Amino acid sequence: MIFPDQAIRIVIATKPVDFRKGHDGLAAMAHAELGFAPKAGVMVVFRSKRADHVS
Repeated sequence: MIFPDQAIRIVIATKPVDFRKGHDGLAAMAHAELGFAPKAGVMVVFRSKRADHVS
């Protein structure tokens, strides 16, 4: 579990993604497609294409 010290925004991405991209690929996708900087204090939740995992 992650317990941040400050208030953060949590964004749920509705488009399914391929989890083989890894953490760096998902962070790059959040930056490129959603416009969130990697250390902007925003937590992005992705779902897998099969809709059986979230990250």
